[in-house]
Amino acid sequence: MHFKGILSAAVMALSVSAAYAEDPLKIGMITTLSGPAGYLGQDIRDGFQLAIDSNKGQLGGKAVELVVEDDSLKPGNAKQIADKMLSEQGIKLFTGMVFANVAFAALPDILDGDAIYVSANTASATFAGKECHPNYFVSSWQDDSQGESAGALAQSLGYKKAFLIAPNYQAGKETMGAFKRFYKGEVVGETYTGLDQTDFAAEMAQIRAAKPDVVYEFEPGGLGIAFMRQYQQAGLLKDIPMVVHPASLDQVIVGAVGDAALGVKVTSHWNDDFDNPVNKDFVAAWKAKFGDRPITYYAAQGYDAALLIGTGLEKANVDDLPAFRKALLSQEIPSVRGSFKFGPNQHPVQDWYSLKAEKGADGKMVLKTDTKVLTAHSDSYAADCKMPAD
Repeated sequence: MHFKGILSAAVMALSVSAAYAEDPLKIGMITTLSGPAGYLGQDIRDGFQLAIDSNKGQLGGKAVELVVEDDSLKPGNAKQIADKMLSEQGIKLFTGMVFANVAFAALPDILDGDAIYVSANTASATFAGKECHPNYFVSSWQDDSQGESAGALAQSLGYKKAFLIAPNYQAGKETMGAFKRFYKGEVVGETYTGLDQTDFAAEMAQIRAAKPDVVYEFEPGGLGIAFMRQYQQAGLLKDIPMVVHPASLDQVIVGAVGDAALGVKVTSHWNDDFDNPVNKDFVAAWKAKFGDRPITYYAAQGYDAALLIGTGLEKANVDDLPAFRKALLSQEIPSVRGSFKFGPNQHPVQDWYSLKAEKGADGKMVLKTDTKVLTAHSDSYAADCKMPAD
């Protein structure tokens, strides 16, 4: 009897352990994996998963499983995926959306469904000010910061006349206003392009006719590759410099366009040459797993989003929303960017830098960190956020 009792207890213990092992916390990642912008979501996914793998399948000491779905850059798809993850899979923790128009479709259901969303990329002004939400956290940036940093750089470089170009969607419109918030010179032209546009001949003609001192261009992913190549082919690069933010010139784009990136100024909150322990670990882990595959800021943001979630899970369970939210707001947040903290609207307060495209020792184009553009920069909407207390 004594032996049977011991055996029964052992079997029960093993069953309980197996149950815990078989039930990791599911994290829903809705992201763009296909089309010209597909590598953006792929990098966010792979950066996030790399953080999980580097911690032996855990974040914050808890076993997790990343559930990934492709929204195909279609808002309707994102909404359907979010609804399915909430209702059928019981997921309470989300991340991954790349584009603002996609996020707008899915976020209301996620936030109103008592789930947490941690943005690893897009963060529209809509959710940064009066419509801020206690379940909405941003580990990347507030979208306007990209345009603001580029405007600040253009201003510091002394350009008097600027031409602005961006895709015709929410983030594109916001980045135009953001650039002008910090750039005090004359805007001699601005135009919007399609999110699936690859031929920019008409825009090149507009730029040539406007005769600006500088072009501010926001064309993400594959659109940026096409634009920069055509800009050089049109002969504009040698006469009219460009100032962009990282969505228009990341490590993939600079490698793809080669010499067409020479002389282009880019602002960013992160670069792979940042000298801090978290970034060094990330870069080493990425190279060990993916070899020579470029390390973009999308991958870095995915990695950072996972680290942030790990900070929360280390101190609380997602089911206890007040405790988990409090844990996410910790001021000691590990980040590949180094210094990082949240503002009152749960968006980052962080530094922005100027990067320059140049040829490395192997003759390939790389981005090198140059100077700091903005210090401890917050967004323009934080003061309008009145976050309810738990």
